[in-house]
Amino acid sequence: MITFYILALISEIIGTVGGFGSSVFFVPIATFFFEPKIVLGLTALLHVFSNLAKLILFWKHIDYRIFKLFGIPGIIGVAIGAFASVYLIFTYGSLMLGIFLLSFAILFLIRPSLKIAPTPKNAVTGGSIAGFLAGLIGTGGAVRGAAMAAYNLEKSAFVATSAAIDMGVDITRTFIYLGNDYLQAKEFSYIPMLIAVSFVGSWIGKRMLQQISQLMFRKIVLILIGLIGIVSIIHYLY
Repeated sequence: MITFYILALISEIIGTVGGFGSSVFFVPIATFFFEPKIVLGLTALLHVFSNLAKLILFWKHIDYRIFKLFGIPGIIGVAIGAFASVYLIFTYGSLMLGIFLLSFAILFLIRPSLKIAPTPKNAVTGGSIAGFLAGLIGTGGAVRGAAMAAYNLEKSAFVATSAAIDMGVDITRTFIYLGNDYLQAKEFSYIPMLIAVSFVGSWIGKRMLQQISQLMFRKIVLILIGLIGIVSIIHYLY
């Protein structure tokens, strides 16, 4: 399990720097160690503590207007997705998410001036889809990150606002998952180490952010979104 914890730490650091949470890397990694429902349960709990760490480190930078635009539809979306995960097997979820993320990243890296209009409609749509995917397949933060990129938030504000949105989303799905027995007594033994991973990874990620320019930060976000897409596609194929 040492390998698993090291990979989880790396996921947390990258998720903090990217601003869209660790689940985008943690979910594909965890599926090599656990069955799907355990992955969903562990991911939700990891994210709760991860978001708590980020809020402690970045809370002064939260943009409350964007939090409301993305957060409320995100909570509604994650509740629907989490309940759906109890009854559905989303066979092509990883492939579809991977193709979308990879295409988005390539498009915006090639045409950096291209932007999604920062309208309330796009924010609500992005928040809803991200929440639904988080509830159904365990990760959706990159979709929300893609929509939030249109607002050109300062890097600390991006991380803080994403964490605030995620907290509501992850608390909601955690209750639904636990209520449907996604985790048993054995899996709870992993939680203390995952809590440590979430705080250490967030702290390292914050230190790294302090050394990165705003322009470089945007490029890193797009590159990480593309890598997430590739990982999701590979995970589906193999």
